[in-house]
Amino acid sequence: HLIDIMATLVEVAEASYPQEYEGNKIQPMQGISLAPAFNGDCIVRSKPIFWEHEGNRAVRKGRWKLVAKGVEGEWELYDMDNDRTESTDLAQQRPEMVASLTKEYDAWAKMAGVVPFGSWKK
Repeated sequence: HLIDIMATLVEVAEASYPQEYEGNKIQPMQGISLAPAFNGDCIVRSKPIFWEHEGNRAVRKGRWKLVAKGVEGEWELYDMDNDRTESTDLAQQRPEMVASLTKEYDAWAKMAGVVPFGSWKK
């Protein structure tokens, strides 16, 4: 995932990721290094992946992917092990999973400083 590029570059360059710069706290690095894959090793992700872009938002945790199109979009839930094309929305059948992943997404969005798309125009 795109968030893994920074972690990969930091590892390959044998650098360290700063916690602050000129007295300003820097957001913690979100991704994991993909460098093990360069040697044919498996990548093990222990945390979910979260993202937001232009109001679209998502979380991927293991086999589950929760996505919403646009700020007002309803959450859709997909089982990526059985539905890689995201053609069968399971949100109605698995409301407990939607609630759990939504809670995790909301916590991440708050930590990452995600601003709801368009709210800055008001």
